[in-house]
Amino acid sequence: MNYPDIDRVKAFFQSLQDNICQKITELDGKETFLEQTWERVEGGGGRSRVLTQGVIFEQAGVNFSHIKGLQLPASASAHRPELAGRRYQAMGVSLVIHPLNPYIPTTHANVRFFIAEKEGCDPIWWFGGGFDLTPFYGFIDDVKHWHTVARDLCTTYGADIYPKYKHWCDEYFFLKHRNEPRGVGGLFYDDLNQGGFESCFNFTRDVGNGFLQAYVPIVEKRRDHPWGERERQFQLYRRGRYVEFNLVWDRGTLFGLQSGGRTESILMSMPPLVRWEYDYHPEPNSEESKLYTEYLVSGKEWLPK
Repeated sequence: MNYPDIDRVKAFFQSLQDNICQKITELDGKETFLEQTWERVEGGGGRSRVLTQGVIFEQAGVNFSHIKGLQLPASASAHRPELAGRRYQAMGVSLVIHPLNPYIPTTHANVRFFIAEKEGCDPIWWFGGGFDLTPFYGFIDDVKHWHTVARDLCTTYGADIYPKYKHWCDEYFFLKHRNEPRGVGGLFYDDLNQGGFESCFNFTRDVGNGFLQAYVPIVEKRRDHPWGERERQFQLYRRGRYVEFNLVWDRGTLFGLQSGGRTESILMSMPPLVRWEYDYHPEPNSEESKLYTEYLVSGKEWLPK
């Protein structure tokens, strides 16, 4: 049987965390990541790393976790009844980066692996992950670059992979209560186990490694873009949508809290500063209004077919 190599997956996730933290530190040039290692009573632990008050990044969290348990939370078992009565392991890298400059987009990425085992039965396992981009002020060149990296890393695995996972990302990162996309999308996939462990692991590695290829050029291009109080206030307002999504709709946040994960690590995705404004509408034809009319468009195709 093609049994998953858990140790290889864990080693890759830890090296990916190292590589991303090193690059973010280099880009910022001022602050470094504070690391906290932690252990979970039920089994497993992790390394939480957060950079705050940098020159480029107001807050960046890049976490690795590997948790173990004898029984899944009730919500997970209800969603996947075949997992009932199985011990499980869940591991992955998850990051959220909140830049200071409103012209640099916020971003999120994660790669993860799950396995549930029971004596006398084959294991149930899968990979998941992706990355997505949330700009405050849109630049079409940035969005096209982001999606080009996403498309190109998918090409090896089939012509239908990018459209499928791009669409899944658009559907997942959508605020139903606002009828509004969270950003301009990217890739999202889950329950990936078709084609065997090696193929699924290779794809997940490509997604993880592709994040820096997609994000770093955008940061380098926009880091010196001038901004003022108007842009800052709009950024803080739009960050409210990020909070709303993560606390209302995000399955990873819910699973982490219900499975007894480390709360500080789970909620590191929250921006350090945010604001809400009642019934806000941007001025017509303003740069702020363009975000809504030109970028937060459900299902928009960013690349030529």
